[in-house]
Amino acid sequence: MTSHPTILVFDSGLGGLSVLREVVRARPDAHYVYVADDAFFPYGHHSQEALIARVVPLMGELIAAHRPDLVVIACNTASVQVLAPLRAAYTVPFVGTVPAIKPACAQSRTKRVSVLGTKATVAREYTHALIRDFAGGCAVTLVGSPELASLAEAALSGGTVTDDAISREIAPCFTGDAANPTGRTDTIVLACTHYPLLLDRLERLAPWKVAWIDPAPAIARRVLDLLGPAAGNADDGDATMIFTSNKPHQLSRALTPYFGGRVPA
Repeated sequence: MTSHPTILVFDSGLGGLSVLREVVRARPDAHYVYVADDAFFPYGHHSQEALIARVVPLMGELIAAHRPDLVVIACNTASVQVLAPLRAAYTVPFVGTVPAIKPACAQSRTKRVSVLGTKATVAREYTHALIRDFAGGCAVTLVGSPELASLAEAALSGGTVTDDAISREIAPCFTGDAANPTGRTDTIVLACTHYPLLLDRLERLAPWKVAWIDPAPAIARRVLDLLGPAAGNADDGDATMIFTSNKPHQLSRALTPYFGGRVPA
């Protein structure tokens, strides 16, 4: 392990930036390679077989090219469907992203929790097992959003995303008696890393106040568990961003906050 490790952060698009931001805060000294597999976006529209066939060999190419000390799969859909095959194929440590159902149910006071993710994530047996193991008496509503990840991608890329479009995607999360704070949803798990990119708007458009659970801080803590504490500051690390589509992107200025102020190459 080098004193300034290389961390590869992988997502289907820009959603993993919400995870990258927390990991950079934890290890500002690391070298970062962010890979957006936008050529295959959105992952939620593909079968598990298609994702494995796509991601496993692609990851092999990325590991050979960048020699990371650790890989963060900053995508719930990829984590619940491809993480096991990745760990079987490669020796580099992987940190995945899974729905934060356990902490959400532990903190809910009304015992009404919603899990907002892609259709693929909420349909997976892995997600259902988390509910069986950790719901703790909570009523858990699974909401498979067909378009919210694409809306987040469009918003960060400078496109116009209407409030109505976002409201339609999140409305099924709010269950129970709207007039009774003790009998309605009070906690929502953001089970797609794209969704925290819209957090300000989610909070504003919610029909009532809820706690939105973002897994990124827990992922950053796991990275520290595996790599240890920072051995320097941001001046010691650099950043590279790769789009698998090779399409031109004019995002450098918008992305610098997620890279700890660095402009990704």
